[in-house]
Amino acid sequence: MIRTLAKVLVVLNSETAPAQISLAVCLSMVAGLTPLLSLHNILVFFLVLVLRVNLSSFILGLAFFTTLAYALDPLFHFIGVKVLAFEGLRGLWTSLYNITIFRLSNFYNSIVMGSILFSLVLFIPLLLTLNLGIRKYREHVLSWIAKTPLMQAIMASKFYEYYMTLSKLRSRL
Repeated sequence: MIRTLAKVLVVLNSETAPAQISLAVCLSMVAGLTPLLSLHNILVFFLVLVLRVNLSSFILGLAFFTTLAYALDPLFHFIGVKVLAFEGLRGLWTSLYNITIFRLSNFYNSIVMGSILFSLVLFIPLLLTLNLGIRKYREHVLSWIAKTPLMQAIMASKFYEYYMTLSKLRSRL
């Protein structure tokens, strides 16, 4: 638990852009809330590899949302049953079921349908909220910590100077 918290703090305090962190968490929400071995998760993992997102945030978010998904399965089932049983969409579901790629996606499973819809509805609000939260954290909390006497003493030490030199060398490699 402490290691996980430390990893979150390292990511938040890094020079990674807030948009990269928040997009990684949102993509991990889609992959984690839906069944992992679903066809749409191949697209999510492809996006993670192609887009510039923070991999550490994605992995931590995936672990968190996968755990959370088990608690939310009854809600996903409820949403999926309502959407799949909606009379106005019956023709669409029948047409999609007759296409092989959609049949492989298991969209007709109520938990898969409910979890996809739930995660897609939350995607943009979570992205904007996390992006704003990370910016506010860096602006207020980090600046306050940098002004504390303890941090001033650490930043004035030789150890910190060596650490920063090593950090710059590592970033160039």
